[in-house]
Amino acid sequence: MHRRPLLDLLGRHAESALLAEEEKPSLGRLIAFVSEYPDCFERSLLVGHVTGSAWVVDQEERACLLVHHRKLDLWLQPGGHADGDADILRVALREAEEESGISGIVPVSREIFDVDVHAIPARKDVPAHFHHDVRFLLRAPAGAVIVKSEESYDVRWVPMEEVPSLASDASVLRMAQKWKTARAAQAAWRWRGHRPRPGSSSRGRGSSSSGGDSF
Repeated sequence: MHRRPLLDLLGRHAESALLAEEEKPSLGRLIAFVSEYPDCFERSLLVGHVTGSAWVVDQEERACLLVHHRKLDLWLQPGGHADGDADILRVALREAEEESGISGIVPVSREIFDVDVHAIPARKDVPAHFHHDVRFLLRAPAGAVIVKSEESYDVRWVPMEEVPSLASDASVLRMAQKWKTARAAQAAWRWRGHRPRPGSSSRGRGSSSSGGDSF
């Protein structure tokens, strides 16, 4: 079943330390939605569809990439429609590159970073519906230069501590807090003298993990 990989990812996220309490209702709705609708990845499913988005950090891990969305007039993470692609990490990577103009963005982890189900208002001939959004943590290469797309008023690197002054969306603020918490935990782990095992994934060089939380 083409939905099985995503359902497996969602199941692992349910057991992840990254799962926030306020995120749990969205996770339950997302699992039920994907289980019910074989065409959940198609935007033609008018009740809603699965979307993919990205929490992109810079190489120094001090700032995140936010987009001033033209249609919604909100500062949000890059993301968009799957358009039939069941590989939502691939969708998130594609959308991050298309909306920022940055090539060479890579996953920090192949596990889910965050999920959110939110309402999209009616527009022209598209009725109101829900986006069942699956988010991944990605990293941009050193020296990345932003090229704004037509979909956005602006795209910029925002220092993590400045995110609350720019973004009002609750899930964006949640992801900023998740990242700060994960970074603090990683720093404490290294301070205690731990080092990555030979051959294991490292977050410091833009490598990705094939499974489990790499935060």
